[in-house]
Amino acid sequence: MGVSPKQKVRINGRPVMIASYLEPDSSNLKAPMRTSFPKVGEDYSGGQSDGKIYEAVFAGRTLEDTYAMIRSFLTEEGYVDIPLPVDVNELKAFQLSTRNRQVLLFEDNGYVHNPVKILFPLDRRKKTTLVLKLYNERADKHLLRFHNKWED
Repeated sequence: MGVSPKQKVRINGRPVMIASYLEPDSSNLKAPMRTSFPKVGEDYSGGQSDGKIYEAVFAGRTLEDTYAMIRSFLTEEGYVDIPLPVDVNELKAFQLSTRNRQVLLFEDNGYVHNPVKILFPLDRRKKTTLVLKLYNERADKHLLRFHNKWED
């Protein structure tokens, strides 16, 4: 990059850099997911949506990294007001202790707070993986669907 001769200015003998500010290109800005939920079949940031539920799998080097990615994603997508576990140790407190696969199929194995679910995968060997599910708050039967009381 470098400095052009026009940008080299001295005030009282000291060199001063002059910044050039550009207007941000608003055509590239997207609305956060919470206000414009992805449509049916739409791929969005590595996850899938059916128009009512968005699901994405996050995997980092450590579980702490994975949880940090999810927290960052939720902030970017407009879910800043949702209370979340403070750290991974608090998140682990929501993990079901059973290894019975039948129970795990019907219960949410992880943190649940409408409209966000942060779940541990069924395969316990994936120790650094978390599944994020976001529910469209404007969808019909949203609350029933979130609490696994309604299926389409």
